[in-house]
This record gives sequence, C-alpha cells and structure tokens, in this order.
Amino acid sequence: MSEGRTTIVDVARRAGVSKSTVSLVLGGSSLVADATRERVTEAMSDLGYIYHRGAATLRGAKSSVLGMVINDLSNPFYVELAIGIEQACHGGSFIPFLANSAEDLLRQQEVIRSMREHGAAGLLLAPVIGTSAADLKALIAGLPVVQVMRRVPGVKASVVAPQNREGARKATAHLIQQGRRRIAFVGGTSAMSVREERLAGYRSALEEAGIAFDPALVIESPINYWGGGAAAAQLLTLVKPASAALCFNDVVAIGLIRALTQAGVAVGRDFGVIGFDDIEEAKHVLPTLTSVSVNARSLGVRAAQLLMRQIASGDFEPETIMCTTSLIIRSSCGSPSFAEQGAAT
Repeated sequence: MSEGRTTIVDVARRAGVSKSTVSLVLGGSSLVADATRERVTEAMSDLGYIYHRGAATLRGAKSSVLGMVINDLSNPFYVELAIGIEQACHGGSFIPFLANSAEDLLRQQEVIRSMREHGAAGLLLAPVIGTSAADLKALIAGLPVVQVMRRVPGVKASVVAPQNREGARKATAHLIQQGRRRIAFVGGTSAMSVREERLAGYRSALEEAGIAFDPALVIESPINYWGGGAAAAQLLTLVKPASAALCFNDVVAIGLIRALTQAGVAVGRDFGVIGFDDIEEAKHVLPTLTSVSVNARSLGVRAAQLLMRQIASGDFEPETIMCTTSLIIRSSCGSPSFAEQGAAT
C-alpha cells in the first residue's frame, strides 16, 4: 500500500479489480455486478479510503474548510468552545464546518468521513467517549488534526486541553481548607482520560492533606444533568456521609445541586459542591456554583489558531498546549456549618 492517504489503486489491489472498476463503483454505475460492488466497498472500508467529492474539478485548489467535530453540543461548555473556534476563523481564509457527534462513535466516524469527502483542510476534534487510535487512524491519515479537551492515546495529533489535574487539585484543596474531609468525586467513567486526570488531582489534594482515599466516595455517572441528579441518591445513602463533592463538570454539579436541594440538603452550608468548566449557568443556579474556570472560548481560539498555523506551514508535527485554570469561588461551597471530627479518614 502507498504511504499516507489510501488511494484508488490501493482499493483496486485489495478488491482484485481494475482502477476503472473502482471508479465506476464510486460513480454509482449500474454496470458493476453486485458482488463486485460489495467487494470494492469492503476494500474501501477495510483500508479507510475516503472519496473526495469534486476532486476532479477542484484538483490543485486549496480548501478553505476547517472541520469541527464536537462530542456534545448539549453541554454549554462545548457551545462556547465552538464559538471560540468560529471567532478565530472570522475574517480569515477558513470557514468552520460544524458537526455534533453526540458522544456516538459511529456518528463521529460518519462526520469525519463526510468532512474529508468534502475536502476539509484540517480537523478540530473533541473525541467521543471510548474513541481509540484504531477508530481514527485511517480516517485522519495525512490530515492535520488538533484534538480538543480530550486526548486519544496513540493518535499522532496535536492537543489543546486545560490543566485538568491541577484544576481538580486546587478545587479539592479549597474544600479541605474549609474543614471538609469526606469529599466525593462525582461524574464520568474510568474510560475517560479527562476524568482520570481530574480524579488524579483530587487524590493528590487528599494525599497532601493526609486524608485517606475512600473508593466509596468516587461515584461514576453520565456527565450530564441527569447524571449529577442520580449521584445524589448514592451520596445520601453512604454509611459514612460525604460533606462535599468535586464534580466532573458543571452540568453534573448543577444536577447534583438540584437533587440535593430537593432532598432538603442545604448546599453551600451543610454540603459543598464544586464544578469544572465555569459555564455561564454556574452564575445563575442557586446557590451560585463554585467552579474551576477553563475559558472554553479562549481554548477554542487557541486550538483553531494552532490548526491554521499547521496548515499554512505544512508542518503537522504534534504539539501540546495546556491551558491554565482558575478557581472561581461562589456560594455552593460556602463555609460548612460544622467542623468535621477526626483526623484523616
């Protein structure tokens, strides 16, 4: 097989047919037998071949399209991220082409393939949960890619992400400074690299304070409002109650606050909650949400600028940009109404 991008010749060789037969299949010709068409289609799928529409008439022209594949546009954070990317492109030579993969791996593959078929010059990718290098290798071969927020191990592509571990460490340390010792970590699953980074920061703060890590306080849940609400029931039934929670993101934290409030828990007084991302809603929920600020728009701008620079230079060597975070203190983790007893738990 040729190096880099799979060609029509590679497909023909794999399927055992001529190059012209592959061309007929791509053109939807009725002259090709069904069995042959199926063999060619399977070869394209196996090799990750991307058919570039309009290449015959646009050959030699430079694409002005940047693909944006965002994992969850129902989360306000990713909307802000997409706005940042669009702002970076505004007035320049690139036009962003947005798609929501909705945390669906098959959908992600479909939209990346479609963007390549339409000649995207590069790709900004916020990968869906569970994406592996094998899922992306053939799809992005030869294409400049910047991963945003999440890093897929084994993928040779640039990354722009927040300092997840340090942000979580600072948030947990703040709760400990208030006298909270039974601190939960809520949201996400072990399959998520971002969650593991934030969990590592949480554990680091506990260790620094001499507080023993308790696995019972780590609660997995979907990373949405519903997931935060569902986690409340688990927190309220712990044998040794929790007095605070660091949540994977703000939407989980808001879902948790609502559920705890409905259960009669005074959030901010009897139970502290901190989110991650600092979305606009964090300022308006009651009590207002303390959160680790990531600045999604700025992150999107930096990711788009990096991709455009790589396209312009032709140098796709992977770079890593880690954006700083800051803790925005509001009412949801206000001073506890009691001092928890005992030393390390």
